[in-house]
Formats: sequence, C-alpha cells, structure tokens
Amino acid sequence: MVISGKITLKKGKEHSIERFHPWIFSGAIQKTEGDLTDGCWVEVLSFKNKTLGFGHYQNGSIAVRMLTFSPVTPGDDFWKQKLSQALTVRHNSGLPTNSTNAFRLIHGEGDGLPGLIADYYDGAIVMQAHDAGMHLDRKAIAQALQTVLGDSLKTVYYKSQGTLPGKLRDVLQDEYLLGSGTMPHVVLENGNKFLIDWEEGQKTGFFLDQRENRKLLGDFSKGKKVLNTFCYTGGFSAYALAAGAELVHSVDASEKAISLTRKNIELNGFDPHKHACFAEDTFDFLKDKQHEYDVIILDPPAFAKHRDARHQAVKGYQRLNTEAMKMIKPGGIIFTFSCSQVVDRQLFYDTVVSAAIQAGRQIKVLHHLSQPADHPVSIFHPEGEYLKGLVLYVE
Repeated sequence: MVISGKITLKKGKEHSIERFHPWIFSGAIQKTEGDLTDGCWVEVLSFKNKTLGFGHYQNGSIAVRMLTFSPVTPGDDFWKQKLSQALTVRHNSGLPTNSTNAFRLIHGEGDGLPGLIADYYDGAIVMQAHDAGMHLDRKAIAQALQTVLGDSLKTVYYKSQGTLPGKLRDVLQDEYLLGSGTMPHVVLENGNKFLIDWEEGQKTGFFLDQRENRKLLGDFSKGKKVLNTFCYTGGFSAYALAAGAELVHSVDASEKAISLTRKNIELNGFDPHKHACFAEDTFDFLKDKQHEYDVIILDPPAFAKHRDARHQAVKGYQRLNTEAMKMIKPGGIIFTFSCSQVVDRQLFYDTVVSAAIQAGRQIKVLHHLSQPADHPVSIFHPEGEYLKGLVLYVE
C-alpha cells in the first residue's frame, strides 16, 4: 500500500472522523502534503498532527473517503481482511442458501469500503467503482476476491464505465478481471430463477436490494390481480406468480426490460395465460385502469440523483402514488418505493401522505420497508439507507 501524501484537517473537523463517518469534505482540509492525484492513498491528520486514519483522495466535494480509522498504515492484506469481514456479515445473515445464490458482497460505506460495490451471482462477481481510488485498486481487489472466495469464484467483471466520475468514464472500457462470462447467467433467488446479463443490463444486472420485499409481496398475491410497474426484469412479477396470483401485468417503458421479463416468466415455467407485458409509460398505462388491480407495485428508478432535482422528484413520487391510489380496487395493496438517496425516509413518507390526501381515500400503513441485510447501513453513515418503501392498504 503506497501512501502518496498527507491531509491535515482544520480545527474541529476531526470530530466526524472520530465518530467514524467516512467522508471528508474539501472545506474541512487545512493543508495537503505530497503529490496528491485522484485515487491516491493519503494519511489523514487532525490539526494537532494526530493520525486519524487512511483513505482515498479525490479532487472534489468529497475529498477523502476513509478506509481505516487507525494510525496503523494499511498492510498488504488490507483488501483480504475487508472482503473477509464483508463475507462474514453475509454468512451470519444467512446468505447464500440452497434457494438463493445471488447477493451483494460489498455495499460501499456499509462495509467500510466507500466507492465500491460488488455483487455475487452464483460464481460471478460484478464489481463497480464509484471513485478513482477503487478504480486504481481494482486489480488488487480482484486478487483478494479470488483469495477470499476460492473455487466458488469463476469470473470478475469490472463494470464502472457508467459509475466513475469525469474523465475516467470517458477512457474506461468495462472488462473481465478474471475469467469470462456467458450471457445470460441464471441465478436463484428464494427459489425463483432469473437471467442476469451484467454486460448489457442496468446496474450490475439485477436489483438485489428488493429480495426481501419481493418475498413479502408473495404474502399479498395469492388469488389477486397484480400490476408491477417499472418492472425491469420482472422480479416482483415472478414472485407474485409463484405465490399464486390470478393475473399479473408487467409494465416498463423499455422494450429491452419487457423482453427480459418475458424470458424470466418463461424460465420459471409460469402459466403464460396468467401474465402479460406492456412496453408503455407507467403514467399513461394507469389512466384507464380504474378498480382493475388488487395489488400494485410502484418501484420507479431514482427520480433524483442529486439535491438540485429533489423537488421535481417529490412531485413525481406524489403524482405516481396519487394515480395508483385513485385507481386501485377497494381493499387493495400498494407496495411503493423510493431509491433516491436525497429523498430521505421522512420526506418520502410525507410525500405519500400528500398523495393520499389528493387521492381522497383512507390509507393504512402495513409495513415500512428498506434494503436487506446484504446492503448494510453503517450506523455512523445514515446516508447509506437509500431504499425506502411502504406497504399500504387502500380502503
């Protein structure tokens, strides 16, 4: 591990680091020493010259992402130790199982590795870097993954062309750091089969964060007519059918997503007469469906990826929920979500309340939903809780 320089904080700015918050903002820095370039390792010191830890430097609003909170310089076994700790968390939470062989192995700040995502798909790791430091260390991370996972790891695909900042994105090509891949790749999630295409699909190929919420949907689906909006690869649709839904409709504006949904429904051997796909805008689809569905899933992509877009995002969530509440059958169930990190849990709840007022119907909250155990949130970094959801009963 090569430490390229030092960063000294302004007086009082060490407190958040002493409380293990992993971000140092540029305005907290008093001075820098050494040849600091994007992605390099730096030592972080308090204004009293006390070593607080080590992290990745980047010229930006978040100037340092902390990787250790110890005065001891990270050794050659750093990546192995961190990955082993993350794997232990998954094993202790019951993953993998005989019926689930896909899960998130590394969840950024939640695993003490800000800027890094790694999803495991039955022998394959899809890795994403969100900052220059993880990009520069990608080969060392891949080697450590081989060591930690052993023979169970067949391939590592590095998919960061769409997630890295600035100029790095312009010159980078996604690549295999280990082995190769045959697309699509079949995984199991709670006994349901899903095709994963990490080369062409969104994110790492699948939305693993909804696993437990998809499972919960099954409790509400037997004998029901279910609408899955923004369906992507049809995850919620498959769970509803597996639970005995009378009819499931899957809606997504993307023809590619609809094609993947059809393939997943076929892969699981569900009755094709109980499922239909629609490549349409969700808002347009909802217009003339009054009292047609018993259960509706609202799982849109992030309406806001930065604070400047938050107001418009809130209006989008409000409109979407209002429309669903107006048209669902009496006694219906709505699963509604936000994955926008800048829309916190309270703001999302308030937005849904506002939608209920506009819809003019009595609503009860049955469940508060979040991300599963393989997407942990550091108690010192509450910003890591990005997925918010509610299960609503509409009278």
